[in-house]
Amino acid sequence: MAKRRRFTAKFKARVALEALREERTVQRIAARHAVHPNQVSQWKRKAREGLEEVFERRGPGGARRKAEAETQALHAKIGQLVVERDFLKNARSLSRRQRLALVRAEPSAPSLRRQCQLLAVGRSSWYYRPQPVDAATLALQRRIDELYLQYPFYGSRQMSRHLRREGIVVGRHRVRRLMRRMGLEAIYRKPRTSEPQPGHRIYPYLLGGLAIQHPYQVECADITYIPTAHGFLYLVAVMDWHSRSVLSWRLSNTMDVAFCAEALEEALRSGPRPEIFNTDQGSQFTSEAFTGRLEAAGVRVSMDGRGRCMDNIFSERLWRSLQYEAVYLHALRDGLAARRVIGEWIAFYNEVRPHSALDGRTPQEALQATDTAAARRARDS
Repeated sequence: MAKRRRFTAKFKARVALEALREERTVQRIAARHAVHPNQVSQWKRKAREGLEEVFERRGPGGARRKAEAETQALHAKIGQLVVERDFLKNARSLSRRQRLALVRAEPSAPSLRRQCQLLAVGRSSWYYRPQPVDAATLALQRRIDELYLQYPFYGSRQMSRHLRREGIVVGRHRVRRLMRRMGLEAIYRKPRTSEPQPGHRIYPYLLGGLAIQHPYQVECADITYIPTAHGFLYLVAVMDWHSRSVLSWRLSNTMDVAFCAEALEEALRSGPRPEIFNTDQGSQFTSEAFTGRLEAAGVRVSMDGRGRCMDNIFSERLWRSLQYEAVYLHALRDGLAARRVIGEWIAFYNEVRPHSALDGRTPQEALQATDTAAARRARDS
């Protein structure tokens, strides 16, 4: 039986720090360090959760506890070295990829040629590095995404037929693989389309037949993906339904709850408390960290029903405008470029871009006008 590959704490910290910078996608970080993307996400989450312990004040006997912890760490390291020594004895029983991972280009280690001989792997295989997605595939993915925004009911079969009519020769199985990588799925009514995290509470949908008459009556949050040259990033935005104004947003390379909670916290600080907050049933929005913050603020929580993509239609329309007016017009290489382009477009959307549903006003103008009218009514009363 193949044994699991072990990583040092220093290596994990370096990878987690790179993930916390949000400059590269998880897939690119994983390929760079030859690890699985799930491990990068896990180390990022542990690093974020463990930062609080770094700044905790040490009580009496802190030096003694520190010495004891260092002693325990040294004992654990000795035990780890013994295990790794025995592990190397049986290295030939590992898979080829695992044996390649054992090769190290270090001055204290044997030569690369000798290491490859001992591990029975080709030296050229160790020099090989995964290649990024080629330009043709990225162009195909962009066209698939454009068609999906226009026809969200397209599955892989219909999508491949449409592409072939445009002169793009591509098979259905490749389209299915790319759509799965991009997180695209045909929208149609089917049982149990949205599965929340087990144990998370699901709240009822409160917006059916409700008249939205003023800002901060209803706010919503949704997540979309942003394509870059080396994979995908994830964008969450909090929007006011009445004025269509984007109150806050965050970009992340992992689909965890942390960046959603940060966007929610900023939205709650930026203006009055909303009456209702609507989301879908994704695990990020059903988590205790998200719903608990809303309940603590006295906000009623609403969640879309399964298979009802139109319940959060304003967010879907925002994503469509963002993709066509910003993302598709720029070659986003990494998180830095994506954060700059998205930030500039959201500022343009809020303050400059007229909105047809607001009688030609911008979302920010609609938000400020209603706030001024409410303040005047409160003063007169």
